[in-house]
Amino acid sequence: QVRLVEYGGGSVQAGGTLKLRCEASGIGVTLMPMAWFRQAPGKEREGIAAISSARGTHYTESIEGRFTVSYDTMRNAMNLQMRSLNTEDIGMYYCAAARSLGDWANPLDATSYRFWGQGTQVTVSS
Repeated sequence: QVRLVEYGGGSVQAGGTLKLRCEASGIGVTLMPMAWFRQAPGKEREGIAAISSARGTHYTESIEGRFTVSYDTMRNAMNLQMRSLNTEDIGMYYCAAARSLGDWANPLDATSYRFWGQGTQVTVSS
């Protein structure tokens, strides 16, 4: 019923910026908690940013304040604006959505989310 599709991945130089978006269908993005996860080669999937209309945003410490998550209501999407990218940011980035706010006890934990996108690759060169 709910479908999530990521856009905007690519390759950038270290120190550069990149903007990802997750377009949803089947439900409005503001009606369900959502998050961005990433998985670097050889590492576990990591929750990096989460958002809900009721409780605001959450970020992992590892991004050091460089990322911003927001809604794009025109596209029924969730965006992730990334700046000062470095090689630690390399990985596959996934969009996720929970069924309800009640499932959002741990916003940066993958077990909180039911729906997932296919992922989009982010590569950073130095």
